[in-house]
Formats: sequence, structure tokens, C-alpha cells
Amino acid sequence: MTERPIILVVDDDPDLRAVLCEALGADGYDVIPAADGAEALTWLRLGFRPRLILLDLLMPVMDGWRFRESLGADPALAGIPVVLISTEDNARREPIDVAMLLRKPLALGELRAMVARFCELAPQQNVAPDANPG
Repeated sequence: MTERPIILVVDDDPDLRAVLCEALGADGYDVIPAADGAEALTWLRLGFRPRLILLDLLMPVMDGWRFRESLGADPALAGIPVVLISTEDNARREPIDVAMLLRKPLALGELRAMVARFCELAPQQNVAPDANPG
């Protein structure tokens, strides 16, 4: 049986996070929601390896810039593609290494097409059993 691709959605807006998780789940992806970078790193350190990370910048606890720095500093995690979901103004505030920028407000069709392209290109990595980072 083929594993469903995992997408990690990192955004502090609970409504946007829920919409993204629902839409991507309906498209056949397993979606892990995280309210900030620290929660996302917890999931990754538990062994979850998404094919793609959708990342907001402005979040409490750990923002997108610090999350991306932590991801890049860990050789086991550095290769996971990250797509920024933010306003262009926020993305220009300080440099960040990402594969792509999608501007808020998001066009759901554009997001779905982009996720499909990334998931076709990236091989699925090992997946940890169901767990709760909290």
C-alpha cells in the first residue's frame, strides 16, 4: 500500500490552518497542522517527514524565519521543501530560504496545483506512527 504524502501546515491563524488542512486532506494528503514553528519542529523531531512544508512568517512562540533557520541547520530536515505563505511585505522584511512564495490571501486552486507539483517531485520519507507533540 502506498503512503499518502504528508504536508505540514504551519500557521497561527486557526481558520486558515483548518481550511488548508481540509482542502489538502480532501485532495488525498495527510496534513499535520502546527500553530507555530516550535510545534512544527516537535512534529519533525518525532520523525514525521513531510513532502512539503507550508510556512507562515508572523507567528508567536517561533516565527517562520527562526523555524526555517532551525530546519536548515539540521541535515535530516534541511532538504524538505518549504513554501512560504505570507504577504509579500512580510517576505521582504528579511531574507528567507524557501522554494516558493504564495501570497496571502491564498488562491486555493493555485495552492492545490503547487502542492500537487511538489508532491510528484519529492519522494516520501519515513513516517512515524501517530503521535501528539503536546
